[in-house]
Amino acid sequence: MAAPAPGAGAASGGAGCSSGGGGGASSGSGSGSAGAGGRLPSRVLELVFSYLELSELRSCALVCKHWYRCLHGDENSEVWRSLCARSLAEEALRTDILCNLPSYKAKVRAFQHAFSTNDCSRNVYIKKNGFTLHRNPIAQSTDGARTKIGFSEGRHAWEVWWEGPLGTVAVIGIATKRAPMQCQGYVALLGSDDQSWGWNLVDNNLLHNGEVNGSFPQCNNAPKYQIGERIRVILDMEDKTLAFERGYEFLGVAFRGLPKACLYPAVSAVYGNTEVTLVYLGKPLDG
Repeated sequence: MAAPAPGAGAASGGAGCSSGGGGGASSGSGSGSAGAGGRLPSRVLELVFSYLELSELRSCALVCKHWYRCLHGDENSEVWRSLCARSLAEEALRTDILCNLPSYKAKVRAFQHAFSTNDCSRNVYIKKNGFTLHRNPIAQSTDGARTKIGFSEGRHAWEVWWEGPLGTVAVIGIATKRAPMQCQGYVALLGSDDQSWGWNLVDNNLLHNGEVNGSFPQCNNAPKYQIGERIRVILDMEDKTLAFERGYEFLGVAFRGLPKACLYPAVSAVYGNTEVTLVYLGKPLDG
């Protein structure tokens, strides 16, 4: 399930809701020639663009087709390599956190869709790599985090993995902005109300509105989650479904009939000093 390039439409600041299929700029962007700028060689434009930030590149992509093609024709161009080096922590680039992203452009987008430092429990913090949540050893508390950007349209995929013990509850899923990210006790926070949907990796239960919606995956003797194992989450806002993959094996649709609302990738954890990493991949491939 490879992810396409991140478009200039991805939010460049705090939390928000993406209404597109992957945050990409429209292929119809720019219909003119931008005067003399439209006649500049691509190599010159690339050099100029390599000094700009994402919000500025987003504007440049709308100027004309020549500029748009210069920005989006090569996902590993100097423009995206330079922006990636400036935006992402060295740890994220030199480890295997982003190993399933094919280009610098995809890595920039993943960072835009990472955990929000302003939308998580006070008992967790986002590590310097920008993608990993660390839960502090606080007793009798369940703590979660949402990503910076949620989705109201399109199809989206991301991967999540635990890098420490799960404890009694470890839930991955989605949540609206109204869902709480902290509560007392050790509970399945995601799925505890009608604003979130979750899969508890400890007991393989699906949770929503405070109720267990059955076991998942629906097979006999389903294997337990192993620490470090990457789970891919697939949100389809057109069909209103949430599905999961493990090791490139499609496990099935977990939830149907999702609301037409802005839904955010989210996790909740209870074990002290455990860590959870989430990486946005983009639009999933079919098949």
